Amino acid sequence: MENLVERLVPDELWELFRRVVPPTVVHRPQGGGRRRAGDREVLAAIVFVATSGCTWRQLPPTFGACWQTVYRRFAKWSHERVWARLYRVILDELGAQGELDWSRCAIDSVSIRALKGGH
Repeated sequence: MENLVERLVPDELWELFRRVVPPTVVHRPQGGGRRRAGDREVLAAIVFVATSGCTWRQLPPTFGACWQTVYRRFAKWSHERVWARLYRVILDELGAQGELDWSRCAIDSVSIRALKGGH
């Protein structure tokens, strides 16, 4: 499983992700329970769902978290705008490394379909 996780979430992406994901406080007042699924494994499972076309329920157990856990974490991170922050960090990193050419990112009327009636 480790190779799959590292392939879906390489070290470089993991380091960027760790910068934007809020820290999680695990609070179990009565103790016990299962070990919390790791963020990197859950992120890999989310990437797998996004890139494979499988549904949440079809997620293979090789990621070490059930589909409900993966989906809950995805929804939580979406609500906390983690994906938008990650996107911004990635763009900033690529720009700082000179790997992003903003001159080719211009938007004009050719690249955007206009809706009839202006809606």
